[in-house]
Amino acid sequence: MTTLDELLREIRACEVCRPELPLGPRPVIRARPSARILIIGQAPGTKVHETGIPWNDPSGERLREWMGLGAETFYDENLIAIMPMGLCYPGRLDKGGDAPPRPECAPLWHEKVKTFLPEIRLTLLVGQYAQGYYLGAGRQKTLTKTVLSWRDYLPDYLVTPHPSWRSAIWLKKNPWFEDEVIPYLQEQVRSLVGK
Repeated sequence: MTTLDELLREIRACEVCRPELPLGPRPVIRARPSARILIIGQAPGTKVHETGIPWNDPSGERLREWMGLGAETFYDENLIAIMPMGLCYPGRLDKGGDAPPRPECAPLWHEKVKTFLPEIRLTLLVGQYAQGYYLGAGRQKTLTKTVLSWRDYLPDYLVTPHPSWRSAIWLKKNPWFEDEVIPYLQEQVRSLVGK
């Protein structure tokens, strides 16, 4: 690979997981070398798969609220890179909810993409899959304990729960997140994107 554009073309043509993907491959990723913030989430849902726009759903609305950003700035690739753990919609679980991200994606693509992102100053690990992969043995036994220990992962990572509808219950049980983590996150975002 000689350029990020070439790498992104290769990623968007990836079919490694085709047999495992109920809707077929449609890798969703956004990145430019000037990006200052990297968001690593879970995997696209059905709406994101249909549109090709990451975080284009209610979870994305909540994430943008947490970050204190409007859609225009959030989707400015020159400022914010978005690279989920699984780049394609992974399907549904029998018991409901989306399946985990495909395990092939992150080892295959993440480090290659990150070499083209020299300006990243804040990496958000959104949800348990990103935290498990990037924190490894440093992750706590539960998502709540991991997020409660958020300061321990700075400056490399800022950990958050996944902003899905399920997080509404979690947020009510853990008001410290909105009192402590969200103000810090918004301050960092403001300093990095100037909005």
